Parts: sequence; structure tokens; C-alpha cells
Amino acid sequence: MEQRRPDITVITLSLIGILAISLLLQHEFALKQALLFLVGTGLGICLMHALFGFSGGWRFFIRDRNSASVRAQILLLALTSILFFPILGNVFPEITGHAAMGPVGVSVLVGAFLFGVGMQLGGGCGSGTLYTVGWGHVDMLITLTFFIVGATLGSAHLHWWLALPSIGKVSLINEMGWMPGLLLQFLVLASLYFLVRHLDIKKNTSLKSITHHSAKQGNDKPLVQKLVSGPWPLLWAILGLALFNLFTMLLAGHPWSITFAFGLWGTKIWSALGGDISTWQYWADGYPARALGRSVLGDTTSIMDFGVIIGAMLAAALAGKFAPEAIIKRKRVITAIIGGLLLGYGARLAFGCNIGALLGGISSGSLHGWLWLVAAFCGSILGIRIKIWTGTDKPVRD
Repeated sequence: MEQRRPDITVITLSLIGILAISLLLQHEFALKQALLFLVGTGLGICLMHALFGFSGGWRFFIRDRNSASVRAQILLLALTSILFFPILGNVFPEITGHAAMGPVGVSVLVGAFLFGVGMQLGGGCGSGTLYTVGWGHVDMLITLTFFIVGATLGSAHLHWWLALPSIGKVSLINEMGWMPGLLLQFLVLASLYFLVRHLDIKKNTSLKSITHHSAKQGNDKPLVQKLVSGPWPLLWAILGLALFNLFTMLLAGHPWSITFAFGLWGTKIWSALGGDISTWQYWADGYPARALGRSVLGDTTSIMDFGVIIGAMLAAALAGKFAPEAIIKRKRVITAIIGGLLLGYGARLAFGCNIGALLGGISSGSLHGWLWLVAAFCGSILGIRIKIWTGTDKPVRD
């Protein structure tokens, strides 16, 4: 296979953009904002170099029982839990951290199910959509655009969904203590790990490695070159994502999140166009109201999202993979629109996406994260069946 050459033009523009945005954030806001943007950039590099995604990983497992990505996700949950549970359990009183909490109720159940359908139709999850946009996938710009529209609609309707049955927010750390809660979490995660591993071996006889990249050419590169231009094994992404998530907790005081920004951008645009948001209770008080009243550059989630996109762009250019498509098929446009709407609407109802609700929720002890996982996985099964039925995915063969 011919070695891909780095795209010097895109690398230069990416680095200039990273430097300029960092300096702007430090000058206009604070050093913390600049650091969070750089953390987002690091997350984008990790996602891109390892092609670490939830939607694709779930699709591979549901269709083919290929469990490599799912096993990596479980290990990421375990490692991030180790980092977060002591902080949230006040083992370190000098560190202020807040869990990613959401209610355990109908809103999360329905929202996560819709998100699961949308992530398969749209071709990406919360993190996947951002880093594939940075990669240069033009079709994912369509998904992202309607992701924003869906999140905006969801924020307008959220008060109605929250009136439906719910048992409220439930924290393993508050209910059990951080150590017993962490042990219970490990027990569940270990059970899931060995279950998906068993199902993979049963169908495929052997497991794909998460410690080595599947491309032989990538494994032959010197270590420094591999770090800079990829490809990375999934294990490297696990370590990088967990570390940058810890930085987010230490700097921002909460786990990494993505989709709040989409609703914020959409609501700001709608308001600027003369739309009436006076009845949208979600934006009436608290942090949402404060975020709505200031620049998006003052919002942690927004600047980290920008960082993920530009970090993925830099990584793609370093790997010689930045190549926007010239032609997008009509069916792909339709699934991107529908998928994006479901992703955005579902994320708002479910208090986050695969990052804010699943990774952030579970790793900080919130029971709503586990409800999100089950509902979204079921939604993904339906989403894959819809794609097969519409001819946008190949039939499953035993």
C-alpha cells in the first residue's frame, strides 16, 4: 500500500487556527478557556488517529459480533470511573468536581432510544459527528446541521418530557459510597466485557486486538511517527480519552460533554432570526440562561467542540487522510437529515449523548447513564435494520 503523505496546507492552517483561537480565548476570557480548547483538540486527535467511535463500534458488534470497539468502550468506562469516583466521593477535598447527572425516567428512555436510531442513520454519535466533520466528511456536515436543529427543538420541548414519570437523579456514589459503588460498577462492566468477548469468539473464532492496529503498515511505523501521524491502536485512544477527560474535570469541574453546545448554537441562531424563545423553559434560568446571554466562546462545551473538530482536522492532515468527498448520494443526504434530527432531539431529552450521558454519566456514578446505554443500544439495533431495509447497509449474513 502506498504511504499517504501529510497535507502540509491543512496542517499549517490547523496549527494557525489552534494558536489563534487559544490566544483569543486567553485574552478575551481566561487561561482556563484556552486550556479547555486545547484539551478538546487533544480529544479530536485521539478520536481521529484511532477512529474511535460508538456508532460504528456498535454497528460492527450488532451486525458481525466484532467486539473490538465495544471492548475498548467498556475499558474506557472502567478507567474513567477509576479517575472520577474518588474525586466525586470527596477523597480529594481540594478538587471540586460535579457528576454528569440526569433523571432516571421516560425522558432519558425515549431520548436515548431516538439517539440510538439516529446514530446509525446519521453515521455518527456526538463525538463521531465532530471528528468526522474535522476529517473532511462533507455528509457529516449535514448530520451536524440537523443535529443542531434537533437539539434546539428538544430544548424547546424538554419541559413537557420532564413532566412524564421519573424517579429523579440516582447516584451510586451518594447511595453506596464511592468505593462500594466503584466495585459494583466494575462487576457490571467486567460481566459486559466477557459477554461481548464470548459472543465475538463464538461467531468469529478469534478476537481483533485493541492493543495493535489492524493495518500492518501502521504497526511498522516508528513510535514517534505513529504518535504524530497514526494510526493508533484502540488502547492508545482509551488512555488518551481518559486522560483528557480527567483534565476536563479538573479544569471545568465536570466531565467532558458535547451536545449542550448544539442546542445553544441553534437557540442563539433562532433568537437572532427573530424567533420567540420566551416559552422555552430550559433556557429561562441557571447555566443555560447564562450561556445564552454571552458569547459561545465563553461556553466550555462549545470551545471544546471546536477543539475536537480542529484537532481531528490536524490529525487527518498529518495522516494524509483529509479528503472531502465531491459527491454525496441522495439516500445518504436523507439519512443524514433524519439521523441528525433524531440525534439532536434525543440527546436533549436524554441529558446528553454517548459522551455526556453514557461516558460522563456512567463514569461519574449516575444511574441514568446505564439507562441511556440500554435504550440507545436498542435504538441502534432498529437503526441498523432500517438501513438494511432501505438499502443503505448490506444485509447481515450468518
